[in-house]
Amino acid sequence: MSQTIGPLDPQLKDTILNVLDENRIMTVATVRPDGWPQATIVGFIHDDLALYFVIAANSQKRDNIKRDARVSIAIGRDVADHIRGLSMAARVSEVTDVDEVKRLNLLIAERYPQQTLFAPREVSAALMRAMPTIISVIDHSKEPGQPELVEVVKDVGVRRLG
Repeated sequence: MSQTIGPLDPQLKDTILNVLDENRIMTVATVRPDGWPQATIVGFIHDDLALYFVIAANSQKRDNIKRDARVSIAIGRDVADHIRGLSMAARVSEVTDVDEVKRLNLLIAERYPQQTLFAPREVSAALMRAMPTIISVIDHSKEPGQPELVEVVKDVGVRRLG
C-alpha cells in the first residue's frame, strides 16, 4: 500500500503549535540496551516544532539517546469532553552551543516566568533538542479514533500523510 503525501498544511501546523502551547509536560520513550522501552515524563518548551527538555547527564535516558537518537513522544490531555494531543517520532540531540542555550533561556522566561533558566535539580544536566519527523495529531472533538498523520518538512512546515 503506497502512502500519499499532501501539500504543506499551515492550518494543521497551527493546530500542532497550539497543542504544544497548551501543555507543559511530555512523555519521552527511548530504548534501553536490553531492548525494553523506557518512558519518562519531562517538562519541555518548544521553538516552533523543536522541543527542548533537560535530563540528568548521568541518566539512563541520556545513555539510551546516545546509543539511538530515535524517540517517541506523547503530549496531551483530556480537555472537557475530548482528548487532544500529539504523538511523535523524533530524533534527539544534545544542545551544547552557549548562544542557543541563552536563546532558550529567554524562551523559558517568557513561557514560565517563575523559572528563569534551564537549571534542573541534578548537579549535572544535559539540554536536549527533539526534532519530530512524523506527528500524529489526536483531536477527539472531531471524530474518535481519527488522528491526522503528518510529516515534518524541515524548516518549511507539515504535510498530511495518508
